[in-house]
Amino acid sequence: MTMNNPYMARAIELSIENVRSGRGGPFGAVVVRDGKILAEAANSVTACNDPTAHAEILAIREACAKLQKFELRSCELYTSCEPCPMCLGAIYWARPERVYYANTAEDAAKIGFDDSLIYREIPRAHSDRKIPMLQMMHEAALEAFSAWAALADKTPY
Repeated sequence: MTMNNPYMARAIELSIENVRSGRGGPFGAVVVRDGKILAEAANSVTACNDPTAHAEILAIREACAKLQKFELRSCELYTSCEPCPMCLGAIYWARPERVYYANTAEDAAKIGFDDSLIYREIPRAHSDRKIPMLQMMHEAALEAFSAWAALADKTPY
C-alpha cells in the first residue's frame, strides 16, 4: 500500500522526532479507534533503560489503560516498522483488528536492529539456545495452573 495515511504519517513522524531529539530509536506507533488516535508512542528503550520500551508496546499499554481493557479488538495499530518478535507477541495478545507497518524487518536490520537471531532461536531446543533455558520446579509451579483452572469467575484471555 502506497497511499498517504494520517495515522501512518503520525507514526513515521514520531519515529523521526525520536531520533532527532536523541530520545531513542527510529520507531513510532499509533493506536487508532473509531478514526481517532487513542494512543501513540516512540521507542524509549535507551531513555528508560527498558528493553521492552518499544513503540508498539508503549502504545498498546497506553491504549489499554485508556480503554480499561486488556484487548484492542476495535482498534488498528500503525507502526513505522514491521514489529519485532516481542512486539508481535504483544500485538497478538492485544488482538487489534489489523496492523499496518511502513519499514520492513530487513530495513531495520540494515541499520543495526536485526531480529533474525530471535527467529532462529525459537525453534531450537531450550538448552541449545544462545541463552539456555532450563526448566526447574515444574511440579511446584503447576499449583498456580491448577488454581487458575479451578477458578470459577476468572476472566479468560
